[in-house]
Amino acid sequence: MKIEFNKIKQQFRKFHRIVAPIVFLPLFLTVITGIAYRLSRNWFGLSKDQTHFLMVIHEGGFLGNQIKPFYVLLDGMALIWMLITGIVISGLFSKKGKNKPTENTESKAILTKSEN
Repeated sequence: MKIEFNKIKQQFRKFHRIVAPIVFLPLFLTVITGIAYRLSRNWFGLSKDQTHFLMVIHEGGFLGNQIKPFYVLLDGMALIWMLITGIVISGLFSKKGKNKPTENTESKAILTKSEN
């Protein structure tokens, strides 16, 4: 079972490494424009008209009405994919990470010998 999970983890790492550079720019653009829009409206008190260009970029409106829904869908799917593969790769929810780490008794023995 452990060997199968390691193979899955390797495959996820491979696909994560392939997909990450491709989806970085669209996800980064979405995040930055979303944050800038919200901060501009709430903190700086700008109107919707003044920040509309940020929302156009955020929603992929610069691609036109035909491609915009696909951009939003692919952007969301890319985010979910990167989250899932990243969590699997990190081992965040694996049982292995919950075990107490073992002590290195050899280095401990060397330290006690050098202290004496």
